[in-house]
Amino acid sequence: GIISLISLAVLSYERYCTMTRTTEADTTNYRKTWTGIILSWTYSLVWTTPPLFGWSSYGPEGPGITCSVNWHSKDANNASYIVCLFIFCLVIPFVIIVYSYGKLICAVRQVSGINKGTCRTREQRLLLMVVVMVVCFLLCWLHYAAVALIATFGKPGLITPTASVIPSILAKSSTVYNPIIYVFLNKQVSKTL
Repeated sequence: GIISLISLAVLSYERYCTMTRTTEADTTNYRKTWTGIILSWTYSLVWTTPPLFGWSSYGPEGPGITCSVNWHSKDANNASYIVCLFIFCLVIPFVIIVYSYGKLICAVRQVSGINKGTCRTREQRLLLMVVVMVVCFLLCWLHYAAVALIATFGKPGLITPTASVIPSILAKSSTVYNPIIYVFLNKQVSKTL
């Protein structure tokens, strides 16, 4: 799940950089792509390995079908890890996504002021894709984060195993939705396919 979130943030920033660059993109150089992939995986590993070394722990989630961070432990060790996960693996990637796409929309609007015709439809398509991606990001991950925070800081037993299933499924299925959004709302990608 974390690799998915971080990949979305890296992808949004890379898209912003590519679209606002004044020079032609070099499609034969994959160095930036590999750097983004390695950065995403490294960042994700940094935040998923601490429970293996004693900062929080992993355990059964919800009805015991899947494994996740132990949301139900109330000790400071566990709570501090969950707060860090919330900030560094949800809030910061979300801020990067909103910032990157917000700046990209501003850049497209400036260009559309010069070229009224095709840029206006391009701006609208980009805006639609951004809104859909951000809404899906929030729908998939905000419920899961809320359940985790409530389970950690709320009364014991407040979140039942049954109530935690849907947010867990939504969050873990987000890796399926993102490519679909990109393919159907990105005209260049859908033309290529």
